[in-house]
Formats: sequence, structure tokens, C-alpha cells
Amino acid sequence: MEMMSLQRLPGLFELILLGVAGFLYFLYVLKISYVAIVLGTHFRAVFIKLIIRSIYFLLILICLLAPSFGDVKREIKSVGKDIYFLVDLSASMNTQDIAPSRLEKTKFELKKIAEAFSSDRLGLIIYSSDAYVQCPLTFDLSAFYLFLETLNTGLVPASGTDFAPAIETALKRFKSSETSTTTSNSKICILVSDGEDFGEETEDIAYDLKSEGVKLFTVGIGTADGGKIPAAEGGFKRDERGKYVISKLNNDALQKLADITGGNYYEIN
Repeated sequence: MEMMSLQRLPGLFELILLGVAGFLYFLYVLKISYVAIVLGTHFRAVFIKLIIRSIYFLLILICLLAPSFGDVKREIKSVGKDIYFLVDLSASMNTQDIAPSRLEKTKFELKKIAEAFSSDRLGLIIYSSDAYVQCPLTFDLSAFYLFLETLNTGLVPASGTDFAPAIETALKRFKSSETSTTTSNSKICILVSDGEDFGEETEDIAYDLKSEGVKLFTVGIGTADGGKIPAAEGGFKRDERGKYVISKLNNDALQKLADITGGNYYEIN
């Protein structure tokens, strides 16, 4: 048995139109009836016209709702996403201005983001002054979580932060994945850092990313007041004068990167 379906449901416009038309026609019927009573004539024809006009007015409303019968098959093209998370593992990510630390808070938030894209391919790139692929693009969310949970600042050389190697690595991996698959996926990078970029080629690499149609979203982790950087041997890092090194969130570079590729900048604080 075929069922009728409507392309659109009655909206506020249709309901207002129906109410106004009904009210005006009600006033019209009262007027005609009053005139007929005053003149002493029959007003049966008024009600016959009322029924006929009500029927064709109802049919017009039904036409506006575009009813259809049976099943309609449509081909829908679904575009998946390839997402690389670029996570800063420089020593400043151990700063505890965000509890329990910037890195631990990052891992917690990235798990929640990954859940929202569980049907897409996710990958993980870690970086400081150099970048490494920690987890290639995969549909296996459990494997991604496993790699994410093992992140620590000891996995990369502790020699400052440079965004360029991480972005360049992601771009190369996107290009290599294009040659190995026939599907056309939307390509996205999510770069997480406290914003202390000491590289000189970051902006050029970001424009290369844009030319390849890859959107870059940046996430700043930290606070404006900052905090002390824990030292590997215990205590906190000090500069040459013996003062504690304070790491603060620097969002200028992250905002600029996102603007170049048409992405957005977010903060975890």
C-alpha cells in the first residue's frame, strides 16, 4: 500500500492564511445572511457556495504542500573527512596553569572531539622543533585513543616549538593518501599548542596548505597569566639569571594560521 508524503509541512504562513481567509469569509456569510433576512429571500445558496469555495481553497493548500505517493530513490553523495590532530609536545605543555597540565587537558579534549568524528579517518602528528606521525589516518577509534593516551613530552626532542614541520608532515600525508585511495575526502588539520612558535617558515607552509584545499583549525591551550615549566630533573625551569621561566598562551600566531586557511581559532583555558 502506497503512502502519501508531503514535501513540506504546513507552516506559520499557511496557518495565518487559513485563519484570515476563514474569518473574512465568516464575516461575508453573516453579511449575506443579514441582507437575505432583511429582504425576505432565501440564503440557502450562500451555504452551497461556502462548501464549494471551502473545498477548492483546501485543494489549493494541499497543492502548496506538494503531496507525493510512493517511494522516491535519490543518490546522495557523502563526503568523509580526513582529520590530522597536530599536538605540541614541547616542554611548555607540561605547565600546570590548566589542571592537571596543558598536555593532559589537551588529551581529554581531543578524545571528546574524536568522538564527534568517529565515522571519519583520524590521525595524530606530534611535534616540537621536528614532527613525527604517531598514528596514521585510521577508522579505528580505539587505536587512535591508545596512541593519544601515550603522549608525553619525552617523545620528541626538547628544543623549542616550530609549527612548520608538523603542518608540512600533515600535507605530505594528505597527498600520499590521495594516491592510495579513490575517495575524495575533506581534509582538515587541528593544531594544538600554547602558541610559542619559533619557526620561520610557518606562514609559507600554511599557504601551501590552503592551496591544497586543507583547512587548519588551531587550538590554544593555556592562560594569559601562564605558569612555571616543570623541569625533567625536578622543580621548575630557570633562565640564565636564575629566575623561573613562565610560559604564557600566545594566541597571535595561532589566530593568524587559522585565518590563512579559512579555519577558526579556539582556546582551552
